[in-house]
Amino acid sequence: MAKLKAGILGATGMVGQRFIQLLENHPWFEVAAVAASPRSAGKTYAEAVGDRWKMDTPMPEAVKNMVVLNVDEIDKVASQVDFVFSAYEGTKEAIQQAEEAYAKAEVPVVSNNSAHRWTPDVPMIVPELNPEHTDVIEFQKKRLGTKKGFVAVKPNCSIQSYTPALFALSEFEPETVVATTYQAISGAGKNFKDWPEMIDNVIPYIGGEEEKSEQEPLRIWGHIENGQIVKAQSPVITTQCIRVPVTNGHMAAVFVNFKKKPTKEQILEKWANFKGVPQELELPSAPKQFIHYFEEDNRPQTKLDRDTEGGMAVCMGRLREDKLYQYKFVGLSHNTLRGAAGGAVLMAELLKAKGYIY
Repeated sequence: MAKLKAGILGATGMVGQRFIQLLENHPWFEVAAVAASPRSAGKTYAEAVGDRWKMDTPMPEAVKNMVVLNVDEIDKVASQVDFVFSAYEGTKEAIQQAEEAYAKAEVPVVSNNSAHRWTPDVPMIVPELNPEHTDVIEFQKKRLGTKKGFVAVKPNCSIQSYTPALFALSEFEPETVVATTYQAISGAGKNFKDWPEMIDNVIPYIGGEEEKSEQEPLRIWGHIENGQIVKAQSPVITTQCIRVPVTNGHMAAVFVNFKKKPTKEQILEKWANFKGVPQELELPSAPKQFIHYFEEDNRPQTKLDRDTEGGMAVCMGRLREDKLYQYKFVGLSHNTLRGAAGGAVLMAELLKAKGYIY
């Protein structure tokens, strides 16, 4: 089978680099074009990135000598690809315009950005949780006047550390949720070399993050009505988001009340058996077991457990009854794998399997 040709918009940044790393030996996709800002355009990829390669594996040979295209020259990029991954950097308006322009050039856009997360006919997908939201793409294509082009986005990286665990318990109807997230510095596109003030430090604020963490799960729980995604009204979620001195991995401490209180055994059984379309279709990037539960009191730990199943599984632990809420537990997800580029690659696999990318 010939591989589909993928372009990467914003290829020189941290998430763009992660896309390149993940696609190096992908069975379905290959990197056919790398695009970035005009200042990088015309250089080879290795020259454009220089000493800013942030992955823990070497830069793939196949991309080193690729000439970086200008991300604004849409027709030139579009002529070389079947679809693009977007890690485009800019203002919300600039990202929205660029991604829609690519879609109108008949290029499907699988975006890691937040710009289109609340565009009513753009699906925001965690492939195991709401794959049926891809159905809204047909309405979006009508609006854009396209046959093949559309935009699909993934949600905020931090919500992956608790939303899958709650979603797996939907039949018990979670009502109120308190979540505090402890988020790695790579979520800001940084490492300790770039951000020395994070060493031995905790910052109790991440701009815009709490609103995203409270609202985006409701969109995933939502439904399609009149060609738009209508967000769910419950559960009511309140969050605090804290930056901690960790390279990768977002952790969440969660308290929850249900309308129909389950037993602890029922919760563990639901987590253990929860699977979605990616597992059923055995998509290349899908974890075999989506939700892992650790019995040990001191797990999951960021350093030990963030790479579970290639960083594509989510890890839970410390489930117990609580005095104020019915239950509390701890969750962990890898923010640049499951949360960012890996989640987008899995979404592209889902879109290919459903016939939207070809």
